[in-house]
Amino acid sequence: MTPRLPGDPIVGVDPPAAAVADAVARALAEDLDERGDVSAALLPEAVGVTASIVPRAAGVLAGSACATETYRRLDPAVAVTWLAADGDRITPGVAVAEVVGPLPSVLTGERTALNFLCHLSGIATLTRAFVDAAAGGARIVETRKTLPGLRLLEKAAVRAGGGANHRFTLSELVLVKDNHLAGTTIAAVVAEARRRWPGLGVEVECDRAEQVEEAVAAGADVVMLDNMTPAEAGACVAIVRATAPATRVEISGGVTLATVADYARTGADLISTSAITQSAPALDLGLDVAPGAVGPIGG
Repeated sequence: MTPRLPGDPIVGVDPPAAAVADAVARALAEDLDERGDVSAALLPEAVGVTASIVPRAAGVLAGSACATETYRRLDPAVAVTWLAADGDRITPGVAVAEVVGPLPSVLTGERTALNFLCHLSGIATLTRAFVDAAAGGARIVETRKTLPGLRLLEKAAVRAGGGANHRFTLSELVLVKDNHLAGTTIAAVVAEARRRWPGLGVEVECDRAEQVEEAVAAGADVVMLDNMTPAEAGACVAIVRATAPATRVEISGGVTLATVADYARTGADLISTSAITQSAPALDLGLDVAPGAVGPIGG
């Protein structure tokens, strides 16, 4: 069995349906107790509305499945029609979706749907900025610094932004970091990983050239260059290419939008950054109701 390694392609940008359903159910439970939405309950149920989801800033769309699931769970009478897809660049003032249905239900789901859209579109937008800055020199991947319970959604948003994914779980890849090496050696820990889990990939974090040489000699599948300058990283990439060209090289630590192009020019395969999930600002989207868009259902 060929192990999945960081950066390996995943088809599609949609998150798993089960992850969407779980996240939306939990989000709605935060808003709605046995009394429901007491504000929307004041409105007549027979009044319908046509509303648009509109970005206030340019960016990349993500999270549409969560918005659709929000309204599906709240009221099957609400129809959401998407005018853009996850991964599309979106323009301020240009609607990305139309929401049609009973006014109380549309308003009850508004904030939940927008919370997912704003957060996940923010991740996709910042990821796209890193991808564009890298200019094809390396694939951009995230880290495990994701919000608890939202990892699969956030990793899908990274794909929507043109990035690739690192490991999803602690059991998917053996990642040997500096703290794992206390009292042992790179060669010993890689050999033990191969013995115990022969079907898994092995990545070794290195902060100096000697460790890179040890990791390559030990047969690591991926070498992570941690907190190196672009010049230091470039020299280590050259070591790997000269001795084990098939070994994947990842750069991590201290990468910013201002420096990612320099790191991409080193010839590394991957650049990982926690910024795209941990620090991405939300992309502002709103639900707009046009004048005259409210009226009797079926009228």
